Amino acid sequence: MNAVAAGSAKLAALDAGVLGAALDARGFACIPGLLAPAACVALAAQYDDEELFRSRIVMARHNFGRGEYRYFTYPLPAPIAALRAALYPPLAHIANAWAARLGHPRVYPPGLDGYLAECHQAGQCRPTPLLLRYQRGDYNCLHRDLYGAEVFPLQVAVLLSRPGADFSGGEFVLTEQRPRMQSRVSVVPLMQGDAVVFAVDQRPVRGTRGDYRVHLRHGVSEVTAGHRHVLGLIFHDAT
Repeated sequence: MNAVAAGSAKLAALDAGVLGAALDARGFACIPGLLAPAACVALAAQYDDEELFRSRIVMARHNFGRGEYRYFTYPLPAPIAALRAALYPPLAHIANAWAARLGHPRVYPPGLDGYLAECHQAGQCRPTPLLLRYQRGDYNCLHRDLYGAEVFPLQVAVLLSRPGADFSGGEFVLTEQRPRMQSRVSVVPLMQGDAVVFAVDQRPVRGTRGDYRVHLRHGVSEVTAGHRHVLGLIFHDAT
């Protein structure tokens, strides 16, 4: 299985301007059909391969929700490493634009290797790409994926299962906490192989007096039937 080859046309066509415009308008951006069905099935099947992972998290033990997920270990499987590296450059372009809009001096390197070197210098050396598995009754509470002081502001989730066939329920949910306003909720519809790009913690929003920050959390509603698998790509490593 080569996950990058499966989505090579989509990756080649990624436009930071288009992604950035969608993120500005809705708080998330979708990449339809990033992975082919065969690649999705092959990735989901890796969940039970103990040698690929550094840890397994059972959500109920930590009050995170219900369900479980596993963090890949280094070296990442080649398709996962290649997909993470290919997605990073356009997202780094957006991340730098966001930092400038918010008056932050941070400049993210153009390539993933350079950024990971900065993470490792900061003591964040553990890989964060993960596979999540939900079954009937499972859900993921609203949260942020922060693993240390170094945070890349965008992340990607790819749905590996077929809604309505492999599972029911299990909608991807985003909330935005806006200053002096009630939170806004988005439910993001995804099909097998679709990816969603969203903010890890905060993003700029244009207001009448310039840009201001909104804080985001994400989660998954209750799965009502079947099994749901997701690939999560987080670009900062963990302490």
